[in-house]
Amino acid sequence: MTDTPSQTSRGLIAAIERTGNRLPDPVFIFFWLIAILMIVSVFASFIGLSAVHPVTDEPVRAMSLLSAENLRRLVTDMPSTFTHFHPLGYVLVVMLGAGVAERTGFLGAAMRAGVSNAPTALLTPIVVAVGMIGNLAADAAYVVLIPLAGVIFAAAGRHPVAGIAAAFAGVSGGFSANLFPGQLDALLFGITEAGAEILDPAWNANIAGNWYLIMALFFIYLPVIWYITDRQVEPRLGRWSGGTVADTDEPISGPLTADERRGLKWGALTILGVIAVWVVLTVGPGTPLIDQDARPEARLTPFYQSLVAGFFFLFLLSGWVYGHVTGVIKNHRDLVELMSKSMAEMGYYLVLAFAAAHFVIMFVWSNLGLILAIDGAEFLRWTNLPGPLLLAGLLILSGFINLFVGSASAKWALLAPILVPMLMLLGISPETATAAYRIGDSATNIITPLMVYFPLILIFCQRWDKNFGIGSLMAVMIPYSVWLMITGVVIIVVWTGFNIPLGPGAVVDFSLGGG
Repeated sequence: MTDTPSQTSRGLIAAIERTGNRLPDPVFIFFWLIAILMIVSVFASFIGLSAVHPVTDEPVRAMSLLSAENLRRLVTDMPSTFTHFHPLGYVLVVMLGAGVAERTGFLGAAMRAGVSNAPTALLTPIVVAVGMIGNLAADAAYVVLIPLAGVIFAAAGRHPVAGIAAAFAGVSGGFSANLFPGQLDALLFGITEAGAEILDPAWNANIAGNWYLIMALFFIYLPVIWYITDRQVEPRLGRWSGGTVADTDEPISGPLTADERRGLKWGALTILGVIAVWVVLTVGPGTPLIDQDARPEARLTPFYQSLVAGFFFLFLLSGWVYGHVTGVIKNHRDLVELMSKSMAEMGYYLVLAFAAAHFVIMFVWSNLGLILAIDGAEFLRWTNLPGPLLLAGLLILSGFINLFVGSASAKWALLAPILVPMLMLLGISPETATAAYRIGDSATNIITPLMVYFPLILIFCQRWDKNFGIGSLMAVMIPYSVWLMITGVVIIVVWTGFNIPLGPGAVVDFSLGGG
């Protein structure tokens, strides 16, 4: 038995990488996509392409991006389109702090200390497991964990891009796998409840309705991603020749000096202090990070939203303390200079975010994503497949639509009013419909450039390999996406075929009026 993929598989992935890397710079790719989108929107508007919105029953018509209204929006809303781009604020805030921790050498020293006695073979499952649990923190996991995974792998003498890929697969590809329900469960089941009430007004959402399934996915996805990383992705990337930690001159190996050990001790105490502050702000009645007036499943929303600021303070203060102890930071001006350098190196990402933000918002203005989602759901209704196969079809459909419409909640808000009542009439519970949707939606996150963090992951890779292009990233992530999709289809068919409960009080079958 061989540990390498087949010749056909390697040839296909290599072809994807070569083709992708021949493309222009990602900034201009988005500009070209905007131009193509404009042409398609004009044609779709001319032929009257439309669909009926499942919630409002109003027609959703394709809109020309060359119409007077959309051209006006393009030029008048340009500043807000850029500044309101979803990941931009998260990235810049965290990187202000992380830049200090990185450039003082704190992250490098911590990684060297952490991996000095750890078996390198176990780094992958640790990174993947932390990534899947870390998706509870959503945006913060992308900005914090994924670049750190590259540093961890490099410090252990392994290829840093493999670490980034494993973390990306865990955080994003495994977005529906976890040990605990989180904000995604609350968000999706709120939408599911609205869809179910169309048919059964008495149906109430259970935030733990997929808990057993997502725990199973955690333990199933972990070895899948581990195997793909260690046996396919990392061998294909080749042996890591060594270098520096990201954009610093900090070594990635070697013993720690006495100052570094002392700095690590005080940096670690600072981290514990920041965590203690966040615990105080969260635990207990009346604390600012708990919304007592919200529904039980939504009360922790302020806490989740605060994690970006939490990581900012954690990195900034621990890096500052470490730099002060080791002599890298002598006064406040040194600190400001390190923060400024961190922002200077985000220049390319700002340019890329400008182009990506406009493509994403113009795709929304065209209504083409809405029409695709609605027509896809209607197609599933038309197929009249048996329950398990219909759910597999829903899983594949959600993965396909995810290539074009990134937001999990936005797609489910469109699909749920059609699919949830339809599946209920076929004897399939709303919890089961939600499970099939979320598995497919997460599997293709890691291969679509329209996923808002995809350009950022590319930049993380380019910090280690300047020649790493968009085709390289897609080629690295495709094996994960394919096997997560195949695994997801098998799981949903087996799970529903054996009527395994999806969570506490959540079964596969549904009987109208039968509870």
